[in-house]
Amino acid sequence: MDNDLKEKIRQLAEPVIASEGMELIHVECVKMQTRWIIRLYLDKENGVTLDDCGAVSNQLGDVFDINDLIKGAYTLEVSSPGFDRPISRDVDFVKYKNSHIHIKTGIKTEGIKKFHGILLDYIEEEGEKVVLIDISGKVYRIPKKDIVKANLADAGKTINIEN
Repeated sequence: MDNDLKEKIRQLAEPVIASEGMELIHVECVKMQTRWIIRLYLDKENGVTLDDCGAVSNQLGDVFDINDLIKGAYTLEVSSPGFDRPISRDVDFVKYKNSHIHIKTGIKTEGIKKFHGILLDYIEEEGEKVVLIDISGKVYRIPKKDIVKANLADAGKTINIEN
């Protein structure tokens, strides 16, 4: 349900957001008891303002309600991606090459689920998209399909791995 909901939200939201000169960076859907929390992260060339977020939020609230997208109560949060912006789209993995990144996987890669290092590359191997991350000189190959969450990270933070 979560991925279906995200895709429906993306399909309805992208044209509205594009009409305001912005792009949709990431969608999060979190079920909190009986209410959905829908988080949309937007960006544009010179940054997103509070007024930008408000305008998009008002328009999308109406669009979601008219299309009866979400059954029951929900909260719509619209914001800029911030310093620790989520990385989920192919274009983001390419754009932020050589940046510090934090990755959490759903399954272990070489015995590890949490990575913090330098995003070296984003490639396709044997039909599978793979993120290459450098942690203290060792390169890890992480299949994109295994990534649960990826964010830009503080460059001053120690580069490490966690099991």
